Amino acid sequence: MKSSELGLSALYRILKKAGAERVSDESADELRRIIEEVAENIAKSAVEMSSHAGRKTVKAEDVKLASKPYIK
Repeated sequence: MKSSELGLSALYRILKKAGAERVSDESADELRRIIEEVAENIAKSAVEMSSHAGRKTVKAEDVKLASKPYIK
């Protein structure tokens, strides 16, 4: 199993903040896996956008644009 960039306690807090009374270890771990996958996709898109703009630096605007498909 690969190591994670996100701590499980943060995912428990997110689930609790969303209204969960109880949170299983499996649900927090699955949320972590999904969030990391989405974050990696957003990061890759943001890097592509900055590269397309002729920049080496990824800016906040790149991340915002890359995240549009994931945000309601």
